[in-house]
Amino acid sequence: MFGDQALQLMTEARRSTATNALQKYNDEVVRSVQREIRMLQDDLEAVMARNSSVLTPSQAVLCVSTFYHIAIRRNKRCLLAYHQHRIDQLKHLYWSYGCALPPILNDPELRSLLAPQEIDFLKEYNEAVMDYRSDFIDVVDVAGSIMTPPKDLDVVVEVLKECGTIYTESGTFDFKKGQRYCLRRANIEHLIVQGYLQPV
Repeated sequence: MFGDQALQLMTEARRSTATNALQKYNDEVVRSVQREIRMLQDDLEAVMARNSSVLTPSQAVLCVSTFYHIAIRRNKRCLLAYHQHRIDQLKHLYWSYGCALPPILNDPELRSLLAPQEIDFLKEYNEAVMDYRSDFIDVVDVAGSIMTPPKDLDVVVEVLKECGTIYTESGTFDFKKGQRYCLRRANIEHLIVQGYLQPV
């Protein structure tokens, strides 16, 4: 039936929103909807070609062509809505990791949910955010969390995962798992968001 595959994409998007979890990109159904659009377009063109010599098409031809046109537009809208939903989820995921792309791309489970085009989108989006961010880094960190403002300038943190040597205004720190440090929140906020450090 026309539109069933597109409806399946909308159902997946709704399910993804309800569970607040990124679903695997459904390439098979997306391609199926694209094939259906091409098939409907070919049928519409065939109907119009058969009746091209008539100045005023019959009521039946108008009904058939309207049906095909509406079915094509519906499928296109469903495809666009599905992809916009995925883009919104990818942006939310990117910002929830504190504008850090490596934790997203290095997680095999998360990466398996993404299409190659979505990985390219994340890389280009990251590049755009970093370019914009570099203009204001000395004034404000646009990647910083605004949901919960910091209570203190300094914070005591415990290292959950080793992240190597970090250079800050206070000096150089080699974060080893299990160690605790008292540092300026602004210098290590990105490591807290990424899950390397945890406030104590």
